[in-house]
Amino acid sequence: MRYRTLSRGGELRRSALVSAIFLSLSGAAFAQDSGSQTNPEHAKRLETVTVTGSRIPRVDVETSQPVVVIDRTQIDNQGFTSVADILQNLTEVGSPPISRASALSSGEDVGGYYVDLRNLGPERTLILVNGKRLGANTTGLQDLGQIPVSSIERIEVLKDGASSIYGSDAIAGVVNVITRSNFTGAEAKAYVGEYEQGDGKKQSYDFTLGTANERGSIMVSAQYQKEDPVWAKDREFSAFPSGPNHPGPTDGWSAISQYGYIVNAPCGPYNPTTKSYPNCTLTPGSDPRKFANYHSLTLDEYANSNQQMMLQTGLEKTSLFVAGKYNLGDNIAFKTDFLYNKRITLQQIAGYPYQSRAFDTPLSGDSYFNPLGKDLNFGRRGWEVPRTTDSELETYRWTAGFEGYFDLGGRTWNWDVGAMTNRNNMLKTNHGDFNLVAAENALGPSFLGADGKVHCGKPGVGNEIIGCVPWNPLLPYGQAGAGSLANADLQAFLFPEYHDTGKTTTVDYSANMAGTLFSLPAGDLGLAAGVEHREEEGRFVPDAFRQAGLSSGLPATTTSGKYRVNEAYLELDAPLLRDMTMARELSVNIATRYSDYDNFGSTTNSKFGFKWKPFDELLVRGSWAQGFRAPTISDLYGGTGGSFSYYTDPCDAKRGSAAGNAPVAARCGAGFGGQPALAANFRQLGQGGVLCTTYPCQTGYQFTNGSNANLTPETATTRTLGLIYNPHYVEGLDVSLDWYKIDIKNVIATDSVQNILDDCYSGGIASRCTGFHRDPSTGVITSMYYGLTNKGWQKTEGYDFGVNYRFSIASVGQFAARWNTTYIDYLDIKADDNPATKVQPFNGIANSAGVNFRVRSNLTLDWTRGIFGATWTMRYYSGLAEKCSYMTECNDPNHVDAFNGAQPMRHVATTTFNDVQFRWNMPWKGIISVGANNVFDKQGPILYTKPASSFAYYGGFDIGRFYYLKYTQRF
Repeated sequence: MRYRTLSRGGELRRSALVSAIFLSLSGAAFAQDSGSQTNPEHAKRLETVTVTGSRIPRVDVETSQPVVVIDRTQIDNQGFTSVADILQNLTEVGSPPISRASALSSGEDVGGYYVDLRNLGPERTLILVNGKRLGANTTGLQDLGQIPVSSIERIEVLKDGASSIYGSDAIAGVVNVITRSNFTGAEAKAYVGEYEQGDGKKQSYDFTLGTANERGSIMVSAQYQKEDPVWAKDREFSAFPSGPNHPGPTDGWSAISQYGYIVNAPCGPYNPTTKSYPNCTLTPGSDPRKFANYHSLTLDEYANSNQQMMLQTGLEKTSLFVAGKYNLGDNIAFKTDFLYNKRITLQQIAGYPYQSRAFDTPLSGDSYFNPLGKDLNFGRRGWEVPRTTDSELETYRWTAGFEGYFDLGGRTWNWDVGAMTNRNNMLKTNHGDFNLVAAENALGPSFLGADGKVHCGKPGVGNEIIGCVPWNPLLPYGQAGAGSLANADLQAFLFPEYHDTGKTTTVDYSANMAGTLFSLPAGDLGLAAGVEHREEEGRFVPDAFRQAGLSSGLPATTTSGKYRVNEAYLELDAPLLRDMTMARELSVNIATRYSDYDNFGSTTNSKFGFKWKPFDELLVRGSWAQGFRAPTISDLYGGTGGSFSYYTDPCDAKRGSAAGNAPVAARCGAGFGGQPALAANFRQLGQGGVLCTTYPCQTGYQFTNGSNANLTPETATTRTLGLIYNPHYVEGLDVSLDWYKIDIKNVIATDSVQNILDDCYSGGIASRCTGFHRDPSTGVITSMYYGLTNKGWQKTEGYDFGVNYRFSIASVGQFAARWNTTYIDYLDIKADDNPATKVQPFNGIANSAGVNFRVRSNLTLDWTRGIFGATWTMRYYSGLAEKCSYMTECNDPNHVDAFNGAQPMRHVATTTFNDVQFRWNMPWKGIISVGANNVFDKQGPILYTKPASSFAYYGGFDIGRFYYLKYTQRF
């Protein structure tokens, strides 16, 4: 594919300086030129043709590296309003990181929109804006939601490693967002759409204004976007924890319900096996102070938490992009741009499942509400106050620099120097978690006062706790009475707002020079060289209550750190043969980059690529590249955090790997890796100590994760080989095929609970059994640490196939077809370098982390005739396999693989979504577009492993038929 990239400017550090430059630039751009006239060749010579993945100017923009280009026309012909949604539909892109269906996700990254090339993790995809890095948060992720679509000219996706050109993180590839330049006139757009169910309304409004003359140019683009949430209860596949096939309370409903219960009280028969009485709950409408009114908690009184959860989070975004250029003379220009973005994302999940034993806050025996007159442990979900998180991110990004050219020895050299600063300010407002200090007082002694109201404390002067509001956790949701959680004063007392704050800053200075050294028989020897200094600093501060463990929210500590890197690179492009038999062209490209970090040392990474045209119609290309990824601020200085994780215990005799896998069962029974020996009939317990009925099952104990100051960079080797064929006998047709192989070593990865348990029991890796603790009497896992580590390796290999065909039929119109397919041969992970450690395959697999489709394919058909046009797109996903959660749906019960051994698997079918758009170009420069995404209302398969989602459905699939109307007016 052919494309152009404007030469890159630098970035300023201070907003005041940018404002001053912008004002002066505005006046210059719009003023009449009363002085000497600029050389007409000036602009042409400054707009150096470069290619993403290379810094050498060239005439022929075909390179040794595979690149996908999404131009503005393609963007307009889709029904998506964000960069992330557009990129997510590329076949080379993996599961959406922290999808909008991941309602239970928490932390700094939630609310952002990221892209994951090759399913190797979003942290291994580098995001650029006009060739310069987009600012990252402390975890190293770069939020694509910051970039207003109205300002974009095209998006270039480099599907190759590029650390030798851009430095750290460019392992899986590079996304380079190119903004509009030399825009003259004005353009306004309005977009409105919603799902067929009448929810999830999306609206976007933007305006772009620009002017250009011989002295310079300026463009301003503003956008406002809002997307309403979609509720899980309003979709069949997400209304219940285990999907529509298993809607009953035995399938994932929570025993910690909105009705409340007393733990181990004699309202029912004693169980000699568990050595306890059942949980007791109040009979609705009866007096909660009389124990005779309590009965054993039934399954019908469990909570379906999905009824309070968002399936798709809400979003509101305001952005502004300003770009300007001013020609100072015949061979020098000043360029600057400014980006402001404010993004607010809203999440909601069910009220907190409060368990008094977890916080040692029983209902006091002296509480007015206590029916037994002794301290009682209880469970009660805060159904009246669902948990919400407002994630607000403000981004300020400035670039400024000078660029130009000079002649040396009869040859032209281009240069640029510049600076960049990017600042992200984050505020997360959380509501719905209990204040544990307040809860202890509200559950403590209380009495009925002379005023007829219940007060905290004990009777008598000075014994009342002023400001405290007493709580009766045994009073069910919907029943009025003293101590009701529906009381506004009690809610204000128990549920304050919590605030997490964050700030990250990126500062970058760079200088580049490129040109030709001398002529070879086949052409000029090109060279590019440059230096770069980058500083990254970040801080994320959880609310003081969370840090002190005084709220029911997940505990966390402050992340704070910084690092600096100095880099230098050199790139050569050498033509070897031209216009010869079987060598119309043969050239090689070589690059190397030296990076010196102040926190771990230095690294050098190189690249070699070749381009060979045996004849005009065929291009053969290939590359070999080294890559690396440095640990992020959060990786090194992130402190610790907590989670209530979902997992399937391999030792569960009914649903775990031990069922039907003799070696796993033997390890569980023998106490492998120093763990307690488990009974042959061991079963996993979930929240409230209740037997798990759906898997993965959420733990009732808080697990811990954290950073690792001893991490070292991961390294990678990327290989590509491909061809492009343009047959002369079919005008308008080109076919491409690219092979890739990526090997990553010393992988920086966050361990997961499931991976640790699988490695221990299924993989037989004894060293992986030391990070968790089981209760010797029950076998339940009560604690686990799964922090960051340098693991063994990760490898993937696959193919990208593309067909583009344009043709015309007289009196019918112009047609275009684009067919892109990605086939993944394998995606494997090895936990460590021990030869005995088994390789774990992930290709074609669905699990809680996401999915890796073996095949993804998109076919787009476009038709235009005069003022009318239409586009049809088909998005294909191959089938998947996941571990069986329900044996009645297990269609591969005898499955055996090299990692797990005997492991029953469930296979689901392929999925195809269809999108359509119709356009009308009106005489007054207006365009009306109407369309539908997922026009046939296709629903993907139910996936019980909840990949990239909090529901039994893949987070990257469409959730319904979506209609939209778009109007564009140009002036």
